[in-house]
Amino acid sequence: MFKEFVEKKHYSFHEGFDDWRDAVRAACAPLLTDGTIEKEYPEIIIEKVEELGPYIVIAPNICIPHAERGRGVNDTAMCFMKTEKPVSFDPNDPDKDARIFVVLAATDDEVHLNNLMALSETLSDEDIVAKVLEAKTPEDLLKIEE
Repeated sequence: MFKEFVEKKHYSFHEGFDDWRDAVRAACAPLLTDGTIEKEYPEIIIEKVEELGPYIVIAPNICIPHAERGRGVNDTAMCFMKTEKPVSFDPNDPDKDARIFVVLAATDDEVHLNNLMALSETLSDEDIVAKVLEAKTPEDLLKIEE
């Protein structure tokens, strides 16, 4: 998974963001650059979080920005972003802070579900999450054994 992020240039590293909306936009940026998504896709994600709450923060430090299949999406892909400082989605709940972001964009439900399952399996491994939190470069990502 991490090798694919690096090979496709679907990754970024940032110090942090004062506003979670800016973090979502930044996490989506590599997919926007290569045409995988349209500029409205991050805005659709932001609207859903504003409506439903921070459902995209699936565990402490882990955020999976995504929206319904097809809206603003031209191809199925994933994109990785890591921040040094936690991004707060709910100032009253530190469990809703995130440093690892993996954007999911999908045109195909089956591939989307497979990506989500693979991602969930990888990020449920505490050792992998610890290594990802330490990563500062694409080379660091390539060293992570899945």
